[in-house]
Amino acid sequence: MKIEHVAIWVKDLEKMKHFYETYFHVEASDKYHNKKKEFESYFLTFDASARLEIMRKTGIDKTSTTKHLGWAHIAISLGDRDYVDQMTARLKKDGYPLVNGPRVTGDGYYESVIEDPEGNLIELTV
Repeated sequence: MKIEHVAIWVKDLEKMKHFYETYFHVEASDKYHNKKKEFESYFLTFDASARLEIMRKTGIDKTSTTKHLGWAHIAISLGDRDYVDQMTARLKKDGYPLVNGPRVTGDGYYESVIEDPEGNLIELTV
């Protein structure tokens, strides 16, 4: 078994697509648009064939502002520590908030955590 894809609701579909294409070299599918349901999405495919679906729907526009149960972050393996450092520096320079790192965690991961354009957490790891 494997995870086929994960999905996330977004406010600005095109901005989020551009972010993942720019920094993570994903390949985006054609946009799916269901006019009746007022739903749009893209599937973003990473090199290793994992996919992230970004979705927008009229009426889903509130972001939780408190801690909650549910998905916490997406982790993207960059392959080595130097690339984690470089990507962290690039994202920080480009104005994306750095939550923490780069650092070695208590369980031995080398990582940093940044926020995407809509505040979702992305863990950059080896």
